[in-house]
Amino acid sequence: MSSPLKITILGCHSATPKNNAFPTAQVVEVRGQLILVDCGEGTQIRLRQNSIKFNQIKHILISHLHGDHFYGLIGFLSTLSLLNRKNTLKIYAPVGAKEIIDIQLKYSKSFLTYPLEVNELNSTEPIQIIDHDKFSVKTIPLDHRVYTNGFLITEKPGDRKLNIEEVEKYPIDKVYYKKIVKGEDIVLENGEIIPNSKLTFPPEPTKSYAFCSDTAFKPDIVPIIKGATALYHESTFLEINEDLCAKTKHSTAKQAGIIAAKAEVGHLILGHYSARYKNLEMFREEAKNVFDNVLLAKTGEVFSF
Repeated sequence: MSSPLKITILGCHSATPKNNAFPTAQVVEVRGQLILVDCGEGTQIRLRQNSIKFNQIKHILISHLHGDHFYGLIGFLSTLSLLNRKNTLKIYAPVGAKEIIDIQLKYSKSFLTYPLEVNELNSTEPIQIIDHDKFSVKTIPLDHRVYTNGFLITEKPGDRKLNIEEVEKYPIDKVYYKKIVKGEDIVLENGEIIPNSKLTFPPEPTKSYAFCSDTAFKPDIVPIIKGATALYHESTFLEINEDLCAKTKHSTAKQAGIIAAKAEVGHLILGHYSARYKNLEMFREEAKNVFDNVLLAKTGEVFSF
């Protein structure tokens, strides 16, 4: 069995933090690798509360430079130095992020104990930004008041599964099993070639996660996220307040449901709720009118797929 795709919600509310309503941040675990997606205020505290080891995070994705999505970043970077981190940390964020970090470090007379690689984004087309041996990440251009990207995180295929009954029909030493699950054919001593497809079963299907926050209703993202295992899509407003979406460049729960249905994703996770609403179940009910598998993001919630 492959490891599950896990999303830990550290914060999922819009605008200013409130008691038990924290700004956007989440950790995505894919094939054992941890990715921090957005970093609102207080992120490092909620990482502690969720027992997530800081030094296991090697990549940070920042969707845009509104404060409720990255004001927790400099604190997190500084704490990593206090923990004497040595491994490189890679950040992917809009143009301007490096200047902001440099200024904060300069005027606080702070320094980092580890190499920091800030990769600045400005493309309005989807581009691949990470090609790791376990996963890849592609941007999802969104429509917000400042330059904004979502992110599509996709597993790389795992090893093939050994068909032990078939393997044992041939004089194949166990030392070759690792090569077999990596997809190699086997050549017997008599020169006979045993094709890999005869000795193995296909690997488990890969999983993918689309993170879309913040954005106005944008149906042209559908081809990018088509068939994703799970989609997190902002739902700042309910349909009764749809008139606010044009001014703020946000979406309703129903609009998020429409995107999920068009993209035929497995699950829709709603978040980025406006503080004007006290009953979050209304978001689920609204989205379920157009899409069945609706989940509500809540601080501390962990989704496994």
